Amino acid sequence: MIKLGVLDNPRMAQAFVDYMAAMDIDVKLGPEDGGRVGLWLINDINQEIAEKELADFLTDPTAGKYFESSWKVAETRTATFSYGSTGLLTLLKQQAGPLTLSLMVTCAVVYIFSWLGFIVPIFDLLHFPESIDESWQVWRWFSHGLLHFSTLHLVFNLIWWWVLGGRIEQKQGAYRLLQVFLISAAFSGLAQYLSAGPNFGGLSGVVYALLGYVWFLGYFAPEKGIQIERAYVGFMLAWLVIGFFEPLGMQIANIAHLAGLISGCMMGWYAAKVKA
Repeated sequence: MIKLGVLDNPRMAQAFVDYMAAMDIDVKLGPEDGGRVGLWLINDINQEIAEKELADFLTDPTAGKYFESSWKVAETRTATFSYGSTGLLTLLKQQAGPLTLSLMVTCAVVYIFSWLGFIVPIFDLLHFPESIDESWQVWRWFSHGLLHFSTLHLVFNLIWWWVLGGRIEQKQGAYRLLQVFLISAAFSGLAQYLSAGPNFGGLSGVVYALLGYVWFLGYFAPEKGIQIERAYVGFMLAWLVIGFFEPLGMQIANIAHLAGLISGCMMGWYAAKVKA
């Protein structure tokens, strides 16, 4: 029996198992730490085929052929795998790391104090530098990402930070996630400042950088095991375009979004090409 790999999503892993079963290749699921599952090939004669199919699967796990196979084998499946039930806090921890969670808490605390009436001093302390003197206050190049101006703004950004940042931290470590955060926060913040001044804030630019990073790294180096579903990419790109029309009069830092996406794509491409 050979271990082919480990996946974060048990249901996604089951789709691959079903697809292999349709090819008469027996692959079993096994529990791993952190709620993940291992893929075990029963007969090593099929190793070469199984490894190739897994690489293809990781490139596009939502392809229709995998779901079709699951439907075909569902009625004859005899092996069962318990996904278990997890609480919200457990789920948050399983799908992220210390840096991901720490920044989420920090953003939430900053928002709570802003909501309690301290928005002016907090903004004055954290906004992007708007003068030569403030440009030497290094934290301002990144701290603008901690500012949020509505509950919807905060929740939207934190969900995507958790989904995308958690994947990066779990696969490549907190240092890599910190790199992406710092570079994209500075780059997207500068672009937005040059476009519309310092009156902006939020993780949106960073979130779009995470999207670009995971997207391009998964495309150019799928063997690294970091992927993003096509539906997520489509949704985020659609929202990026919609934002330029400012629906319902919403004030959106569109240039920060676009600059963040560009910086993330560049970092993801570089990480794939240099085998980082």
